[in-house]
Amino acid sequence: MTVWERLKRDIQAIRERDPALKSSWEILFAYPGFHAIQAHRVAHFLYKHKFYVLARLISQIARFFTGVEIHPGAQIGAGVFIDHGAGVVIGETAVVKDNVTLYQGVVLGGTGKEKGKRHPTIEENVVLAAGAMVLGSFTVGANSRIGAGAVVLQEIPPNSTAVGVPARVVRLNGQRVDPLCHDQLPDPIGKCIGEFREQIAKLEERIERLEREKQAVWGAEHGASRD
Repeated sequence: MTVWERLKRDIQAIRERDPALKSSWEILFAYPGFHAIQAHRVAHFLYKHKFYVLARLISQIARFFTGVEIHPGAQIGAGVFIDHGAGVVIGETAVVKDNVTLYQGVVLGGTGKEKGKRHPTIEENVVLAAGAMVLGSFTVGANSRIGAGAVVLQEIPPNSTAVGVPARVVRLNGQRVDPLCHDQLPDPIGKCIGEFREQIAKLEERIERLEREKQAVWGAEHGASRD
């Protein structure tokens, strides 16, 4: 894919996924996520040709102006949309494939000082909601959604929704959710609380039954002793 083809895909991705967009001119002049990705493409080219210091300098300048930090070694696909962008961090060995959407505060990081592949791979069409953290050298499967504030520490299979800290894969009762509706997620904590309430209700009912049986036995014994 040529430079111009990638540029067109990046612009088209924003036009398709951002309902607040009024004009393509906004993309060129007022979208820090778009600016960060274009700066990264230059930095990544230099990084691959071993101009490491210059590549890092470009990435740091882009970080200063956009609030998005992408290591020059990271691989970013076409049609990637960083919405708002503030606080997004993408590590050196991270791979972000085509048509991925990242909201503000997303972190694609590592878990230690190990060498080699230590950052996640994000497959096509994944949505990472605000504040999501994906930490480690595993894969988030295609068409998956990571909920806001989730901390992902293990592989996520394709077509999944993961929420929580640490993140767990949950289902939406088989109902299709729009790819950008990351607010329509299950509440695993609420579900657990509901299950606890059911268990407590059963325990209370059992205790009441045992109390009645105890009173009945006590009454029978004392009635017999009076006779």
